[in-house]
Amino acid sequence: MKGTLYLVPNTLDLGAEAVDLREVLPDGVIRQAALLHHWVAEDARSTRAFLKRVANIEALSKPLQALDIQELPRPRKGSREGIPASEWHALLEPALKGQDIGLISEAGLPAVADPGSLLVGAAHEAGLRVLPLAGASSLLLALAASGLNGQSFAFVGYLPTDASARLTRIRELENLSRRQSQTQLVIETPYRNGALLASLLEGLAPTTVLSVSCGITLPEGWTRSAKVAAWRSQPVQMPDRVPAVFAWLAA
Repeated sequence: MKGTLYLVPNTLDLGAEAVDLREVLPDGVIRQAALLHHWVAEDARSTRAFLKRVANIEALSKPLQALDIQELPRPRKGSREGIPASEWHALLEPALKGQDIGLISEAGLPAVADPGSLLVGAAHEAGLRVLPLAGASSLLLALAASGLNGQSFAFVGYLPTDASARLTRIRELENLSRRQSQTQLVIETPYRNGALLASLLEGLAPTTVLSVSCGITLPEGWTRSAKVAAWRSQPVQMPDRVPAVFAWLAA
């Protein structure tokens, strides 16, 4: 019998004051996390911090220092190119021998806007059972709070860091949004939040509706949706340490 790869959701408070896990994660997720002996993570240190929070609610089945926490390899440009198959096999070896593994992201759902998707693909290739656990996704929470089209939407990741290329990409995505009535969602490294908002206000048409969700699930979190013209007349100061999701829908 092979083990299961559990996709364990994390909170969305990375880099902010920690919230009570029970405010964000279902009890069943916390119990399952306490049972797992093997983990694959973006960062082992933050995963240990997460498991300490779990242990404050549900006793771990093994001492924290006895848990096996492996880090994901870091592929270039979102592909497995350059990563030997033996590395993926080694990460999945406990499950191939019948033991369960937890995959966890730094924040939110594993494998969604997250490098863990490559491990999930490898698990399917190996014939392993993959079981996602319920938890918060900043992308879907922002979309739900935006009031924009939730029937047709696209997550397009990060925009170019070069200002000129970023403006070009924004206008391309706005035209796509207008043609297909499709909401466009992007994210950015928090310290670039202000620069991205400035580019969106420069590049988008005044009638396009722009929505920004910042610090979702945090006590100080907020969402604002308004036409670009209104954003320009009433600008906001974006925090540089709190994650945000940006979405727009062109008329």
